[in-house]
Amino acid sequence: MATLNFAAELSYNSSQTLPDEVINTQTPIILRNFISNWPLTEISQKSISDAVEYLLKFYNQQPVNIVIGESDTAQRIFYNEDFSGFNFKSLTTSMDNLLSRILQYASETKAPTLYMASTEIEKWLPGFNEDNNIVLDRDDVLASIWIGNKCRISAHFDLPSNIACCAVGRRTFTLFPPDQVSNLYPGPIDFAPGGQPISTVDFKKPDYKKFPRFKEALKNALVAELEPGDAVIVPSMWWHHVESFDDLNVLVNYWWRESPKYMGNPSAVLNHALMAMRQLPDDQKKAWKQMFDYYIFENDENSHSHIPDDALGILSPMDESNARKIRTMVLNQLNR
Repeated sequence: MATLNFAAELSYNSSQTLPDEVINTQTPIILRNFISNWPLTEISQKSISDAVEYLLKFYNQQPVNIVIGESDTAQRIFYNEDFSGFNFKSLTTSMDNLLSRILQYASETKAPTLYMASTEIEKWLPGFNEDNNIVLDRDDVLASIWIGNKCRISAHFDLPSNIACCAVGRRTFTLFPPDQVSNLYPGPIDFAPGGQPISTVDFKKPDYKKFPRFKEALKNALVAELEPGDAVIVPSMWWHHVESFDDLNVLVNYWWRESPKYMGNPSAVLNHALMAMRQLPDDQKKAWKQMFDYYIFENDENSHSHIPDDALGILSPMDESNARKIRTMVLNQLNR
């Protein structure tokens, strides 16, 4: 796979405050040995059964959601053949059950894929963060944990930026800048394994006849091969494919947004645009593109200087009060 070099591969530990220029990076950064000093990381080097025992010390017995894929799916969490469903089953169970199954199938060549996606640490593993944490000078940071055996998570994007910390097992992140979206052939928006659109290309055996532009995506790919203790900073909107390689893999994510929550999720705008704009005549699409450029994408502090400040209305600088006004206006329009 042709890949570019990372802009930076740095060495910090989790007790250090990361500089703003690192946190605000516009391209992914690898942090080597970032969480090597975590008890979970150290214990997992002895055995995965010790790591399981350590995790379960914090578990409060609340049910968790997991997926189970048959052994013939090649560990790929994906759709079924005709996209009418998925190639896995969803199950609500206990974390004890998940981890015992992972240990049961350890070292088997045809083990089913067992996977628990993003689960909030404070809610399910209270106390874990006291000894396994990082210093992150950001508001509203959400820490979540992912647990599974060998699996492949299709390329997808997230609105929040995040630091993905590889606590147990080895993982490879293959990352693509946002401008590669069309070369990744995204699947359905409203029906996806994890709720976000995913690339429909099988990275293990890409079909270049069906997905010829994927070759261009690979030219722009960054690959982060992570050992236990390493981490990678994934900036907002970067697509990333994640593969885990060992009998037990544990990833801890720290998520944050650079914009206040009251500003809402831009995906809602995309969904509304699909309804309101996608099938307009070409000349109207071009006109609306100009409107979006003027009001959104090319907007700056001088764009509306010809309007008195008191008359700006919803064009005034965004704050929580202004966001409520816009939300009310949008809801009224949608309900007509």
